[in-house]
Amino acid sequence: MEFLRYFPDADYETIKKIYDERNTWHERDSVVEFRKAVESVNDIKTASFDFSSETVRIGDSSEINKEQSARLYTALKKMMPWRKGPFNIFGIDIDAEWQSNRKWDRLLPEMPDLKDKLICDIGCNNGYYMFRMMEHKPAFILGIDPMIKYYYSFELLKSLTNINNIDMQLFGVEHLHYFKNSFNVIFLMGIIYHHRSPFELLQKVRESLKKGGTLVIETQGIPGDDPVALFPEGRYAKVPGTYFIPTVKCLENFLKRAGFKDVKTFCTHKMSSVEQRVTDWMIYESYSDFISKDNPDLTVEGYPAPIRIYTRCEK
Repeated sequence: MEFLRYFPDADYETIKKIYDERNTWHERDSVVEFRKAVESVNDIKTASFDFSSETVRIGDSSEINKEQSARLYTALKKMMPWRKGPFNIFGIDIDAEWQSNRKWDRLLPEMPDLKDKLICDIGCNNGYYMFRMMEHKPAFILGIDPMIKYYYSFELLKSLTNINNIDMQLFGVEHLHYFKNSFNVIFLMGIIYHHRSPFELLQKVRESLKKGGTLVIETQGIPGDDPVALFPEGRYAKVPGTYFIPTVKCLENFLKRAGFKDVKTFCTHKMSSVEQRVTDWMIYESYSDFISKDNPDLTVEGYPAPIRIYTRCEK
């Protein structure tokens, strides 16, 4: 609970209750292999890292011997599939499903000031974007994601470094309002369409921002000028748990009615199999499998193919 020292207005008792309950997840049989993978590389440490380029680099191959490199490779492979990246870990290249550097580059022109700021990355996955944020010298970054494999992927990477102002917890966005008035900047990327009540979600996110704080939201969307959202009958692009998929105007209306101001959409683009694809580190279906073979403007279900929308706003 050391992370809470950064957030004096947070609801300590409620967060501790959630924290204690989620910590019991580490004892599940399905988690043992991930925990052991992290423990297997406890002797490998480095003070050498570079978060300024498209590949997050931790350590150098010259710092470890062949046995350590083989052990590290095995541990990293245990965390497959790797969704976000790329990484280079002590000379081991991880070509993740998403070329997440492309998304990061689109954010940079509208990136709020992160220096000395308190930041939350909602749905942080393995922490790729959190590591990229470190270049901007934040005070502290808290990543939240309830997927325990992602937690251990992040913990494995962090354990190799001496970084102490970055942390990940197994919270969901539904817990964020317990961090009232806590964050200067929140990143909400690839999340909103997985929730049944996007408006309520955005209200909770707003509660957790400090006055004048910035929300950067990136989401899957659909093309069109009308303020509407697609609500698929079942799956969308083969993905279950996908609900309201907005147009740009619909997303902006979500944000305005949730109380945000200065709403600005600064980038939209079509998705493609260049950016999201099968690799040696993610061997399952990917974008090209989700899109109609006969018409690339449609999903396999016949819905409009997704675009990505980038918007920022203030509290």
